[in-house]
Amino acid sequence: MSVRLSNGIEIPIEMHKVRIVQKTTLPPVRERLRAIEGAGYNTFLLRTRDLFLDMLTDSGTNAMSDNQLAAMMVADDAYAGSESFYKLEAAVQDVFGMKYLLPTHQGRAAEHLLAKVFVKPGDVVPMNYHFTTTRAHFELAGGKVLELFTDEALNADSTCLFKGNLDLDKFSATIEKYGAGKVSFIRMECTTNLLGGQPFSMENLRGVRKIATAHGIPVVIDGSLVSENAYFIKQREDGYQDKSILEIMQEMMSLADICYLSGRKSCSVRGGFISTNNAEYYHTLRNWLPVYEGFATYGGMSTKEIEAMAVGVREMTELDVAGSSADGVKYFVTRLKEEGVPVVTPPGGLACHVDAKRFLPHIGSFGYPAGALSAAIYLVSGIRSMERGTISMDRDEHGKELASDLELSRLAVPRRVYTMSHFEYATDRIAWLYKHRELVKGLKFVEEPPVLRFFFGRLEPLERWSECLAQAFEKDFGPCA
Repeated sequence: MSVRLSNGIEIPIEMHKVRIVQKTTLPPVRERLRAIEGAGYNTFLLRTRDLFLDMLTDSGTNAMSDNQLAAMMVADDAYAGSESFYKLEAAVQDVFGMKYLLPTHQGRAAEHLLAKVFVKPGDVVPMNYHFTTTRAHFELAGGKVLELFTDEALNADSTCLFKGNLDLDKFSATIEKYGAGKVSFIRMECTTNLLGGQPFSMENLRGVRKIATAHGIPVVIDGSLVSENAYFIKQREDGYQDKSILEIMQEMMSLADICYLSGRKSCSVRGGFISTNNAEYYHTLRNWLPVYEGFATYGGMSTKEIEAMAVGVREMTELDVAGSSADGVKYFVTRLKEEGVPVVTPPGGLACHVDAKRFLPHIGSFGYPAGALSAAIYLVSGIRSMERGTISMDRDEHGKELASDLELSRLAVPRRVYTMSHFEYATDRIAWLYKHRELVKGLKFVEEPPVLRFFFGRLEPLERWSECLAQAFEKDFGPCA
């Protein structure tokens, strides 16, 4: 939660105590230069030993609670019929209001099953915005992803509170153009990742549900960050200020036919699941579960993870848990904005997103400004961020490179992991980098995988700018910083 101090400043207050810590180090700038060169200027390929703060992602990096860790000790390691599974099933029924549960080893495994069952060649899959693995699974199944975002969604410097909304007129036009029978389902992503963690409103979800019902189209929610989306609805949408996170989540789920998620985010544990109240959907999906995941009561997860997820599903409905990352992101975004650094506003869930187009306007899309910025942030701070721009786009079927709508360097804020001193350090180094932004040039691929190239692709800097940046940093901070 956030509190306002007597001087008027609002700060996030950690509603937890630190009982176990993990040591980290801050390698000197020359070691960081060697590390980023060895990683092919791809922050995914850096080793943990080369990092100070790891803000690559909030996926699987959140701090688990003491109750989650305790639950793992009583796991029932049965292949079939594990009692641990029934604890998770009961939690999903109580919190999500959904009767049927299919565990999966993670969120993209759930996407694979949904693609296998629902997406046919020639189908379209409309959504408020795509995620990388989502698009890959649905297009590999022969479908076409349609992003029906609103005009305000791509405005990085905005006051719009729900930039994750789906454009309802575009949805109706899509149905008219393709026919309802060609629409696999409508997907709504909670706090749209690639738009900067931006939420959708309950009003918008009700509008989506109304149109979908009228045409017999299933509504699918990607609930990986469902409690954060509920937190934003409580904060920002009229009529929800006095409702609990649980009540808001249950209303969201009442408007969906299927919910799937990666447990690595809101649940703070590795794993995932699909839930529904539709018996036909459940049985059809379950038929494929043993083929790709495992038996219906473990689905590729360890029973220890299932136990921890059962606790995490219930804990995500607590206000201080649902808002822990969001409040940290808000503080981080506010501090960077005060320093003049261009960031995505309003602050969303998941991460602080630096707008690389405005940070590095001299680098065009195919010089990969977000990738260059992420590499530069690591070089001057030891902080690993993540490129969310053109590098994260795959080439089209003709081999043509596609420019991303946004060029963002994502600094994830995992739940209950980092403190205000970490945000202050990150702000200082990124603000210094912004004052020296003319030193940062573009990148070019030297190894480019054919799909999801941002994971394993290797690049090199144009004009050897990283050496010049390291020299400027040493001049101001010294060689050991």
